[in-house]
Amino acid sequence: MNTEADNALILLVDDDVTFHQVLARSLRRKGFEVIVADGVDNAHSLLTRYQPDYAVVDLKMEGASGLALIPALQTLAPDCKTVVLTGYASIATAVEAMRLGAVDYLCKPADTTQILAALQGKAPNPSLSPAEQPMSVDRVEWEHIQKVLYEHEGNISATARSLGMHRRTLQRKLAKRPAQA
Repeated sequence: MNTEADNALILLVDDDVTFHQVLARSLRRKGFEVIVADGVDNAHSLLTRYQPDYAVVDLKMEGASGLALIPALQTLAPDCKTVVLTGYASIATAVEAMRLGAVDYLCKPADTTQILAALQGKAPNPSLSPAEQPMSVDRVEWEHIQKVLYEHEGNISATARSLGMHRRTLQRKLAKRPAQA
């Protein structure tokens, strides 16, 4: 068993019940104590009782975004290392997560090994080369929409006005999975 894991407490915040049950079980097998919150509000109440060493926070959940939890984690558990995990990755949210204090930003599906490597600050891969192809037009559009949506604090109507598109068109685009690079 990993000695770093002994007695280390991980706060897992994700509204996908199946996902957080599987990940929590896997982390417990590796020797971590895990507390689970199904949203930002629930996580806030847990932070009044616990001081987690690590946090794995989903970006897109019902209610507030996982980004809203990072400042509270920094204040209430200043030594806590936070990783943002998402199936809706964008450059804008990745930059904002890091700016708020997350130590890493991972795209789902990420396995337990990848999550632990990020939480424990394993060295990044310096030999990683840039993509051979530029992002697709669909992906560039997705990134831009995410940036504008973030700038308007998640307000769909204000974002649609800013982008010059109908609100329903924007909602349809947001309901789709992000375009591949």
